[in-house]
Amino acid sequence: MEPNNTIYINNLNEKVSQTELRKQLFAIFSQFGKILDILSKKTLKLRGQAFVVFENEISATKALKSMQGFPFFEKPMRIQYAKTDSDIIAKRKGTFQPRPKRERVPKLKRKPEGSETPNSLLFVQELPPDANEIMVSMLFTQFQGYKETRMIPGRPGMAFVDFMDESSATVAKNTLQGFKVSPTHPMHIMYAKK
Repeated sequence: MEPNNTIYINNLNEKVSQTELRKQLFAIFSQFGKILDILSKKTLKLRGQAFVVFENEISATKALKSMQGFPFFEKPMRIQYAKTDSDIIAKRKGTFQPRPKRERVPKLKRKPEGSETPNSLLFVQELPPDANEIMVSMLFTQFQGYKETRMIPGRPGMAFVDFMDESSATVAKNTLQGFKVSPTHPMHIMYAKK
């Protein structure tokens, strides 16, 4: 890779906060020359990585050669030149081109309980993995209008519970929502999607 004012560092300890990471990188790399910027992100994809931008290539080269494999927060740093100029350097050289904005993909939000249209079939989740039809049936037979329980094959901890009508299903859903079948398994009940 061709020498560059910017060095790319990876294999950094991901448990260190971004503020502390930048502060410590500045402290150890400023001995090699003037630092213009230190970039690190906390996103999952970019954790454990950073870019240190020096004023000149000589400083970057000295830092790369001297600090390669240096134990930093108990992990040996892996350092190489950045593939492209950082924005600061590109602006100085007059070669800066704005990066295209990435289109943000909206996160899918889980629908809150009861947001589906009420119906007579309930979808029960968060049951213990060893839960069976008899165990689940015993919880729901106390409610008027109960018809049957069907465990979902190949999906432990999930079941469908059928009632005669939606009002009976709603009473059972509201009464047993969050009921702890075991100390670590509070049930989550939703209307099944039809």
